Amino acid sequence: MDILSLFIIVPIITILVLVFTKNLKQARVVSMIGSAVQLVMAVNLVFAYFKERAVNDSIMVFTKDVVWFEQFNIHYNIGVDGISVALLLLTTIVVLAGVFISWKMYHLPKEFFISLIVLSVGVYGFFISIDLFTMFVFFEIAVIPMYLLIGIWGSGPKEYSAMKLTLMLMGASAVLLVGILGIYFNSDADGGALTFNILEIAQVNIPFEAQKLFFPLTFIGFAVIGALFPFHTWSPDGHASAPTAVSMLHAGVLMKLGGYGVFRVAMYLLPLGAIDWSWVFIILSVIGVVYGALSAIRQTDLKYINAYSSVSHLGLVLFALLMLNKTAWNGAILQSLSHGFMTALFFALIGMIYGRTHTRDIGKLGGLLKVIPFISVIYVIAGLASLGLPGFSGFVAEMNIFVGAFQQEDTFMRVATILSISVIVITAVYILRVVGIMLMGPIKNDAYLKLEKVTWYERFGILLLLIPIVGIGVAPLWLSDMILESLDPFIKGLL
Repeated sequence: MDILSLFIIVPIITILVLVFTKNLKQARVVSMIGSAVQLVMAVNLVFAYFKERAVNDSIMVFTKDVVWFEQFNIHYNIGVDGISVALLLLTTIVVLAGVFISWKMYHLPKEFFISLIVLSVGVYGFFISIDLFTMFVFFEIAVIPMYLLIGIWGSGPKEYSAMKLTLMLMGASAVLLVGILGIYFNSDADGGALTFNILEIAQVNIPFEAQKLFFPLTFIGFAVIGALFPFHTWSPDGHASAPTAVSMLHAGVLMKLGGYGVFRVAMYLLPLGAIDWSWVFIILSVIGVVYGALSAIRQTDLKYINAYSSVSHLGLVLFALLMLNKTAWNGAILQSLSHGFMTALFFALIGMIYGRTHTRDIGKLGGLLKVIPFISVIYVIAGLASLGLPGFSGFVAEMNIFVGAFQQEDTFMRVATILSISVIVITAVYILRVVGIMLMGPIKNDAYLKLEKVTWYERFGILLLLIPIVGIGVAPLWLSDMILESLDPFIKGLL
């Protein structure tokens, strides 16, 4: 059995075992064991990758190619580079943390954990796919369970939020499919056979007119799930109505498919289209960065604050990719990882606060540092990481993004970079505002004096997310080097 297919097989086995569970205790234990096995597999993959990379200089390693539908040259074709490996590790950590945070999911627990793990199957498959059609199939598998997870287990206007999210992402998928088919039908431009293989298409000189037509379709198709302005409106509502673990996976993992797809497909296969269209999407991404941060200041609901913060942070990922240089791209991948851990941690903490106080309105909270110090201290740490304090993962990512962006000498690029950098100040405002109102000052409700203490499974889930945030901030070079060496083949078409 190849090492990558296990990331599909182990979750499927977990789902099959979950089908036969009879209560919450059994369901959460099976989900925890299955997710823990996946985390061990991801850690093992990191070490195996370094070992394999020492003797193998191929673009992708651990490849496997099985014909799926010969008539259209569709293959189950998988492989990874350093970027894929890092994102797989992120996914396994967030999934396991989500299981611990959902330890008391009393309503339909078996069905909840099955849906959660089906979503993770789609994400794993997406990150390891080399075949465009297979990647698209896994993309859809990752998106569809969100409707059920929000519509059944959510809160507030959950049906509206689930429908809005699904319609927006399905619409984006339709646009993406047109872009993928456009790439496919131009993959024989040099006289070869039509193919969905990303590595083979990259060797083909797709005509400029075709690139100019299909790049925006492919970019938008992926970037909608990465909260590209003005197509981001599904995200805050989806976050606010989703249960805690779903918000964690939604923002921490699912939204990373957007930046990864833009990088792996749109920019790699359509480099001339990327250069031609970059100025349009730079404007949209900068608007998203600034708009998301300013919107976060105006919110009073903790989930909406974090949701708009995610729009801003993920706007930086798209902005960095559009800078079209290696340093900024390294920052984009690091930002995806950093934001994944940080936003999952934020949503976990928000869920813990809501579960105890039964409100997410910061105006009704106050003095929580005195009654739930563990949650409060971790929230402060997550906030400092979010605003880019040195020693945390956010600083490493944003430094690479802005240094890479300033390598562009064009005035337009410099202005866009300065506007993006200004968001650091805005981020500090909304983070410190929440900390000051919610954690400091007098206790506003006497009922908060008797809040439930943090449980062992909540602590474990929180620490799973906190350790990488600090680890990347303190010792980023192993990860940065792994990403940088994987960027070389992709940047060549743009230089």
